[in-house]
Parts: sequence; structure tokens; C-alpha cells
Amino acid sequence: MPENPTPPQRARSSFRWVVMLGSLAAIPAFTVDMYLPSLPEVAADLGSGPSFAALSVSIMLVGGAAGQLVIGPLSDRYGRRAPLMVGLAMHVVTSLLCAVAPNMLALVGLRLLQGFFNAACGVAAMAIVRDRFVGSEAARILSRLMLIIGIAPLLAPTFGSAVAELASWRWVFGFLALLGVAMGVVVWRFLPETHPVERRSSGGARSVVGGYRHLLRDRHFMALALLPGLGMAVLMSYVVTSPFVFQEVYGLSHGQFSLLFALNGIGLVASAQINAALVRRVAPIRILRTALVMQGFCAVVLLVVAITGAGGLIGLLAALWVVLAFTGLIPANASAIALSRHGERAGTAAAVIGAVQSGVAGLVSPLAGALGGGTVAMTSVMLGAWICAMAVLAFATPAFRRGGWVQLA
Repeated sequence: MPENPTPPQRARSSFRWVVMLGSLAAIPAFTVDMYLPSLPEVAADLGSGPSFAALSVSIMLVGGAAGQLVIGPLSDRYGRRAPLMVGLAMHVVTSLLCAVAPNMLALVGLRLLQGFFNAACGVAAMAIVRDRFVGSEAARILSRLMLIIGIAPLLAPTFGSAVAELASWRWVFGFLALLGVAMGVVVWRFLPETHPVERRSSGGARSVVGGYRHLLRDRHFMALALLPGLGMAVLMSYVVTSPFVFQEVYGLSHGQFSLLFALNGIGLVASAQINAALVRRVAPIRILRTALVMQGFCAVVLLVVAITGAGGLIGLLAALWVVLAFTGLIPANASAIALSRHGERAGTAAAVIGAVQSGVAGLVSPLAGALGGGTVAMTSVMLGAWICAMAVLAFATPAFRRGGWVQLA
């Protein structure tokens, strides 16, 4: 049975937690999305091709995967605040170094490090949620965090485009450094430690390895941890390819692309808020399995539209919006169910979930560029990621067996 979270003032302070943790968790997303409109200019400025430029986005996810595996156990050992403050400080340093990167190889390497240290934000946010909430309440809070995280695709490309047009793409990283400084001040002043000393792990490397071994042996946990990664792969296949598809293939301007990106972000935010309301009455696993089935039908339609050109740009955007909107129903529910199984090692469990999420998305999303980077390539990879997610839920968990979903409720 999972241990109970710390209860004091939970109801009346949940809004404050949502705002702070959502802002933290949005930093990696903001670091990716603010940079997107500048990708074609970055490629031209640094003498690189589109696929290598897109790698500077997806490589952050690989760095984030490694970072979470390191930072998660540290947060169980030393508390949530100390690793988080170090991560924010290094986010500032790597952002400033990215601003002066002399070539694409250096930029890709720095983005790898940036993803590694940014991982502290996601690990801390998820672990703190588990420190204070469990079950459906945790799923509700995680969905509310999506409202804040969703501001990134709504605002970040617009800010990034404006900064790049006023100065250059290098100043985008200067803005990201300032964002890291601001969040460091907020954490220092307003975010208390939620992992008391008496609940911290006391072992060394052997304890860390033992914790990961324990999680890896839980087949249902690992299956649930994989689902957010495959859901993120659907999203990131769109994110890393869309600047080239919509600006170079369809001829959209920076401003038009930013507006399109914002509209898709609205779908993600809206579905996450619908999920926050649904989990009060419906078990998270039931929402998860229904959302995946519906997303699959829409992903097939999206691929058909991409191949045939039916409906033109409007038809493509409509089908894409629906597929991305269903993505908002997957990570929060899968993560909440997985975390509820291992409350005693929430930081390590959050690290595994985050690492799998970043790693899978980081490895899958570049496939769209490798396949040509066009509309069909983007939508094919999105559908492939969904097929893998459905296979994991159907064959590695009891979610679709008669009465089996109760084991995960």
C-alpha cells in the first residue's frame, strides 16, 4: 500500500502548489518551444542541415533522460530543494553558453547538458506532487500542472519569434537564462522542503541501484512509465518537424507558425483540464485506455489526410489538433497510477518515469527527420508511436482484461 502524503493545508494551498510546480515543470518545455521558430535561421547561420538543427531540440530529451536518473535518487537522499537549485543554476549557465555557440556541434552538445540539468525541474515537480497527493487527487494535480505547462506552446514560440526578429536567435537563450534566475528566486523564497529528513533514503550507490532494481522488477510500473514517453514521442515528432513542414513546405511565416503552435497548445491544455475534472468521477486507468483508443482512430485519419492531401492545410491542421489534444489525457493518468505504487521512493520513481519519457521521445522524434522530414514522415512516426503505446497498455498491463483494470485503479 502506498504511504499517505503529508496532509496539512492541502486543500487551500493546492492552487499555490500548482502555480509553482507548473512553472518549474514548464521550464524544459519553454526551453524547447521558444527556440522552435528560429530553427531554419539557426541551421543557415551555423551552416547545418535541417535534420542536424532538429537534433538540437530532440537531444535535450536524451539529456533529460540521463539527468532524471541521476537527480531522482539525489532528491530522495538530499531532499527536493537542493538538487532543484543546482539544476536551475546550471540551466542559466548552459543557456548563456548556447547563446555564444560557435557551431552546430557545440550547440547540440550544450543542449544535451541543458536537458540534463533541466531534468531537476521535472523530477522535483513530480516528486513533490507525490509527497503531498496520491491516486486520483495526484492525477488531478498533475492535470492542473498541464494548464501551466501548456502556456509554453501558447506563448514561447511567440516570444522566441519576437526576440529573434528584434535581435537574433542567440538572444533567445539570454531570455531563457533570465527565466532560470527568476525561478531560482521563487524556489528559494517560496517553495518549502516537502521530503523530511526522516523519510529520506540513507544508503549510497548500493541503495540507489537497489531502488532502481526494485522498480524495474515491477512490470506494471514499467509499462505505465513507458506510456508517457510514447505519448511524448507523438507530441515531439510534431514539435521537431513542424517548423520545417509548415514554414518551408506550406510557406507560413514566423507569426503564422507561432499562432498555429499556440492553437495546438490550446488543445493540449483543454484536454488536460477535462482530465482534471474527469478523475474526480472516473478511475484514471479507464480514462487512459479510452483516450488511447480514440487517439488511434484520429492518428489513422491524420496519416490518410497527409498522404492524400484531403482538405489541404486546414484538413491537416484539424486532424493534427485532435490527435495532439488526446495526448493531454495520457501522461498525467499513467504517471499518477505508476507513482501510487511506489510512494516510499517517489523521487526515484519520478526519475524513471521522466527518463523513460524523455529518452523514448528523444529517440523516436528524430525518425521523422530521418525519413525526410515531410508531412507524411511526421504523421507516420506519430502513428507508429501510438501503436507502440497501445501494445504496451494491452499486453503489458491488465487494463483491457475483464476486471483487470481494478489492479491499476
